[in-house]
Amino acid sequence: MGEWTEFRPGDRAPNDGSYIEVGEADFHMGINNPKKVHLNKGEKFPDTSNKDRKWKKMQR
Repeated sequence: MGEWTEFRPGDRAPNDGSYIEVGEADFHMGINNPKKVHLNKGEKFPDTSNKDRKWKKMQR
């Protein structure tokens, strides 16, 4: 079993870090002005700006 890579609003952050909003087709066109948040382990993810979006950890 591995660690999840995408998270829904209300899920808890598995680790400290910065997370960015991603969409279903983010590899094709990207998202204009995606939300970015910094969360500590255990904090809840905030709402996304679109119901079809999720949160993903930003690469270093």
